[in-house]
Amino acid sequence: MTLQEHGVPRGGLASQRLLRPLTGLNTFVNFLRKTLVIAELEARKLRHDPTELITRAVQPALWLLVFGQVFTRTRAIPTGDVPYLDFMAPGILAQSVLFIAIFSGIAIIWERDLGIVHKFLASPTPRTALVLGKALSAGVRALTQAIFIYLLALLLGVDLNLHPLALLGVLTAVILGAILFSTFSLIIACLVKTRERFMGIGQVLTMPLFFASNAIYPIDIMPGWLKVLARINPLSYEVDMLRALMIGQSSATGLLVDFGVLVLVSGGLLLIGAKMYPRVAV
Repeated sequence: MTLQEHGVPRGGLASQRLLRPLTGLNTFVNFLRKTLVIAELEARKLRHDPTELITRAVQPALWLLVFGQVFTRTRAIPTGDVPYLDFMAPGILAQSVLFIAIFSGIAIIWERDLGIVHKFLASPTPRTALVLGKALSAGVRALTQAIFIYLLALLLGVDLNLHPLALLGVLTAVILGAILFSTFSLIIACLVKTRERFMGIGQVLTMPLFFASNAIYPIDIMPGWLKVLARINPLSYEVDMLRALMIGQSSATGLLVDFGVLVLVSGGLLLIGAKMYPRVAV
């Protein structure tokens, strides 16, 4: 039944007020649909090259099996009542998310060289949906790493919190971390525009981001200058959130603060990435 059959005049103020929320909802649904289509297109690449999942799993396995086992025995890093391997497992998950996401931007350069970026830019898909869809695909890759790390941690005897709400929180933290660092990666790709330079910058950034965080040691034992870097490093908030959810350790900053930082930084980088995305084609 139309609004006119209810006695509302066509084009009247009441009609406009009723249609405005519907228009906004349709716009949001359309944006979400386009974002998920882009994410699905990117994630589909895993079916063509599933070996990527295996090779990505080697590094976290080495950290947990070698570094974690050795430092658990030596007790060189003070972690209170928490065994070092338990303390380290969330940090290695965050590291895996970082390494997957930070190099995802190179795909943008490949797509430019193949002419795919120009097709995306010619489509009516919003630039924000393009960037967010690509970032979500990095989240899908990161979730496969999360499953592997959880299984390996359980085999090593890590006391993981397997409550459904905790697992949902971990999923949220992993996806937010992947969105944040993959969008940051896209911005770098838009600036440098060559694969060789991008790989060089990516390798330069990953280690400082990882070591200037609380991933493998507490912030309390860092020197003063490193504490400052760790507290402005988004990875520290992701690790803090994962550590609280995975092993039940008290959050240093609070889960709401961790979540808020990841959301705000991700949102800011998404807007910057959407603005800069057309530049990659220039």
